[in-house]
Amino acid sequence: MKKNNGNNEIVRLTQKHTAHTYGRFPIALVRGKGTRVWDRDGKEYIDFVSGLAVNNLGHCHPAVVTAIQKQAGQLLHVSNLYHIEPQARLAEELTRLSFADKVFFCNSGTEANEAAIKLARRFSFDQGYKNRNEIVTMHNSFHGRTFGGLSATAQKKFHTGFAPLLSGFKYVPFNDMGAVKKAFSKKTCAVMLEPGQGEGGVYFPDKNYLKELRKFCTKNKLLLIFDEVQTGFGRTGSLFSYQRYGIKPDVMTLAKALGGGTAIGAMAASNPAIRSFVPGTHAATFGGNPLACAAALAALKVLTGKNFLTKVQKTGDYFKSRLDKLAEKFPAIREVRGEGLMLALELDRPAGDVLVHCMQNGYLVNCVQTNTLRFIPPLTVSKKEIDGLIQTVSHSLDQMSRAKV
Repeated sequence: MKKNNGNNEIVRLTQKHTAHTYGRFPIALVRGKGTRVWDRDGKEYIDFVSGLAVNNLGHCHPAVVTAIQKQAGQLLHVSNLYHIEPQARLAEELTRLSFADKVFFCNSGTEANEAAIKLARRFSFDQGYKNRNEIVTMHNSFHGRTFGGLSATAQKKFHTGFAPLLSGFKYVPFNDMGAVKKAFSKKTCAVMLEPGQGEGGVYFPDKNYLKELRKFCTKNKLLLIFDEVQTGFGRTGSLFSYQRYGIKPDVMTLAKALGGGTAIGAMAASNPAIRSFVPGTHAATFGGNPLACAAALAALKVLTGKNFLTKVQKTGDYFKSRLDKLAEKFPAIREVRGEGLMLALELDRPAGDVLVHCMQNGYLVNCVQTNTLRFIPPLTVSKKEIDGLIQTVSHSLDQMSRAKV
């Protein structure tokens, strides 16, 4: 057996044998606990990326680990030709905690969005609208990397080299009700959007916008689809982001934090919509497998525990207030945005140098749209850890301002 030689050995193996579809940083993370991760050389980092909003409970939460260990010794996989107890229990919980009546399980966010796209078209077909097949989506959205998800995503940088995209999508500006009305036609079957755009730069809509959108979709018999892949499971301070706006979508897509770190996706929908999915219309071999569902049940129990989400809201408010103070100090900061623990710091220049400075000083952060730092830590992050990050970002920005002078 070959001996590992720290980060360099893992980096070498990755570069030699793995497709270069990610711009990876030169560290190999091998262990995690709570908000902390360690690389192959033993260096510790405080994680403000949390697996891209997957590890909402932090790394290796004891309840999730125990559930996985127990289920792994009992049953890993059976076909959806049969009833699966952890899947049934998870579906019961998700419908109890949301607007939905039924759930379709898959393996990722983009698969959940594929299911929603198919459901929207089939729903309109079943309603007698044979030519209704277009879905309105938003500029700077992100709905995944499959061709359906990619075609729904209104960001040109993700489209380059993959033409022709699938037809049946119209793109309009986010948070612009007039644009939605203008795009509506006899072919429109649904409106699909993230109630909080993550990959697009961390943008949240006006409350009135979503309320007007709900009324418009109801009036015109369109399905309203919320992509809550990133905003779901406490990320914005409520279990699901739609709950903050006093409305209900017809369809909601979920993934990321659902499985507590395991791969699982879901599409949840109301009865009028989900009735269009009958045997043979859609499927996923590994969707709702016993292992992932057991992990998800454990994670959901923690997320819905007493005062958990209240604490998330308070921590998010504290984090945002610290970012606001940072913006008062540094002119290079254009804007602070976000809700709960899904926050962003937009700079007037590329943010890569700040990201690298943070990583060198033991903090992992994420950069989107070139000039925006996105902070999506575990929901269990402490004020002390937030203070440490703020101090590190401040030091980096101070160095940048001095260099510019």
